[in-house]
Amino acid sequence: MKYILIPILLAATVACSTSKKETPKPYNPETDSLKFEAESHLRNIRQLTFGGNNAEAYFSADNKQLIFQSDWDKINQQGCDQIFVMNVDGSPLSNGEQYGLVSTGKGRTTCSYFHPNGNLIYSSTHKADEKCPETAMFSGGRYVWPIYDTYDIYMKESLTGEDNILISGKGYDAEPTVSPDGKYMIFTSTRSGDLELWRYTFETKELKQITNTPGYDGGAFFSHDSKQLVWRASRPTGEALKTYQALLKDGFVEPKALNIYISDIDGNNVKQITDLPGANWAPFFHPDNKRVLFSSNHHTMAEGGRVFDIFMVNPETKVVEQITHSGTFDAFPMFSSDGKYLVFASNRRADRTPTRDTNIFVAEWVD
Repeated sequence: MKYILIPILLAATVACSTSKKETPKPYNPETDSLKFEAESHLRNIRQLTFGGNNAEAYFSADNKQLIFQSDWDKINQQGCDQIFVMNVDGSPLSNGEQYGLVSTGKGRTTCSYFHPNGNLIYSSTHKADEKCPETAMFSGGRYVWPIYDTYDIYMKESLTGEDNILISGKGYDAEPTVSPDGKYMIFTSTRSGDLELWRYTFETKELKQITNTPGYDGGAFFSHDSKQLVWRASRPTGEALKTYQALLKDGFVEPKALNIYISDIDGNNVKQITDLPGANWAPFFHPDNKRVLFSSNHHTMAEGGRVFDIFMVNPETKVVEQITHSGTFDAFPMFSSDGKYLVFASNRRADRTPTRDTNIFVAEWVD
């Protein structure tokens, strides 16, 4: 689910990338105009979208394409997020287009992902209504995320192009991602009365509830060896729990107190790996499965929490390292399977001027 947590968003321009067939040129930091000081893990940052709100970009199994959601009016005039694919190197798709629409173009879509077999997974409201659902950012004076109970999860077949429902029913079903071995899908659902993680087995169609603690469990991803899960969660108690449950009843959740958790893929051995103020979310495993990247505003809470950066945490030591330093909004990190590249959404610009655009960027990862 794409959520932009600040009202003023910033975007960026880019230097061209080196062709894979050319001899790589020596790194020149002066031409790396999208890189900010202290971003020692990133270099040769390239911009892949150029307007509107673009987010949740995730690599295909072969690391050659990205799937993402966008409301950019240049490619999507429908009015709310739809799902697109693009080539990671910025080259046109086989049909000559830069970006290819893969959702239906109806309803609101979110949370797309590649299955290793090439099929596409995404969430959509179009079965209930082809129009965009109403969007609310505030409820009772609280900043909220809408939890549409009309979201179902679809699989688009790569061979036939057919969109088939995988998960449906009463309530919210969204935020799906797929294990690298292709056996499982993890998603968030309200089918048990709370926002919990559920696991779907592709071969048997079996559903298994993974979490069962009051609070929001969502945005889950598998480790690269398909043995662990990482996700964001809130754990409200007392009056905060009553507020959470009242908002959820009205179809909202307030994302002001989230931390990162890991477990094995059956939901056992749960471990909270961050204990930070603010919203800590959008986690993703480093390919070594020993570190986790996530987005957070914990370092800017004293100034209102409007700036989000990407951080990295070691689940064993819980030591946190800041990765991005744009001073704007950086989130939704995902590594390529070989660990060479990091894709993320950001409001950065090469000229450092403010804008409301959020764009997709890919960078070389320096470990």
